[in-house]
Amino acid sequence: MVIASGHNERVQNADPIAHGEMSALRAAGRQKSYRDTTLYTTLAPCAMCAGTIVQFKIPRVVVGEARTFDGELELLRTRGVEAVVLDDQRSVDMMRTFQSDNPDLWAEDIAE
Repeated sequence: MVIASGHNERVQNADPIAHGEMSALRAAGRQKSYRDTTLYTTLAPCAMCAGTIVQFKIPRVVVGEARTFDGELELLRTRGVEAVVLDDQRSVDMMRTFQSDNPDLWAEDIAE
């Protein structure tokens, strides 16, 4: 059962923390617990999103790809989160195109 979905809304909402993971959690609203959930994401979560995953004790994260951005997978794993990387070529291609076409926006997205 899907309880919510989200996408990166930083530009649309002029919100520097509106990454896809944060958007999905906002859409899910207040939950008694996230301990039986799996979060699906295109990219490996950044430090901010990984911290939120740890904070809410989300036990499993499935990542489309981690080649274009390896994020904080090790942080998640050291905190007991099961982090599964699918290495999906469509996700890799999509992110490489985005990063090539929008280098300034990508740098802003990952705070570089």
